[in-house]
Order: sequence, then structure tokens, then C-alpha cells
Amino acid sequence: MTDNTAYVTKEGLAKLTQELADLKKARKEIAIRIQDAKELGDLSENAEYSEAKNAQAFNEGRIIDIENILKNAEVIDNGGSVSGEARVGSKVRVQTAGQEKVFSIVGSNEASPSAGFISNESPLGQALIGKKVGDTASVQVPKGKIIYKIIKVE
Repeated sequence: MTDNTAYVTKEGLAKLTQELADLKKARKEIAIRIQDAKELGDLSENAEYSEAKNAQAFNEGRIIDIENILKNAEVIDNGGSVSGEARVGSKVRVQTAGQEKVFSIVGSNEASPSAGFISNESPLGQALIGKKVGDTASVQVPKGKIIYKIIKVE
């Protein structure tokens, strides 16, 4: 059984909804670009036409992606976990190799590891989910195992 649930924060849902509206508005502009390019003549050697068709394909593909995400979206609460366990929507402070790091566990659509937003589907996200303060989570990486000690779950 596959789980198609797309976990998103309230902010992520708002961004996706706005992006979808922007993409749908762009349809008309792209159609005008295609029409203008057609009027330039031979389509086989028309870079403007090819570029506009590519933009249209990308735009329509992204609209489909966002509509599927929104159809399967489950909004997660960014607030602290009542149980004290890390879960999707939690902010987890960890210690590893003498350094403290903070990760927010989010759905895969909002993941941005460089900004500290890790996917619930990533190895680190999976290792942290269900852990409480004082627990450790280990993640296998190419260079070996990294151990994270949970310091705080919000």
C-alpha cells in the first residue's frame, strides 16, 4: 500500500496555493507567446516557438504536480508535540559530533536540508520521528554511522 499523503505546513499550503494561481494566470501569457511565435513563420526553425512550447509544457506539468499535492495534502501543526515525541511538524534540537543542530521535520514538498527543513521521508527524518528528549537516533551515511542525541523537541 502506498501512502500518497503530502504533509505540508500552513505556510507551505499557502505558498503552493499561490504558486498554482500564478501558474494558471501564466497560461494566457504563454498562449500569447505561442501565437506570436507562430506568426513568425517556419515552426521547424523557430526558437521562440520552441521556447514557448517548452514553457507551456513545464507550466502545465507543475500545475498537475501542485494539484496532486493539494488533493492529497494533510496540513501539519508546527506546534510542539503533546507526547514529547518528534513527529512531522516538530522542531528537533540535536547534538552530534559536539555540535548542536536544529531540524524541522516537514513533508517532502517543503524539504530544504540546507535551511534545516528535513523531509519525514529522508533517512534522518525517519530516524528522528518517534524519538524523545534524551534518545539517540542513528543514520547510516556513506562514511559510516552518525549518531544524533535529541536535546529538545518542540
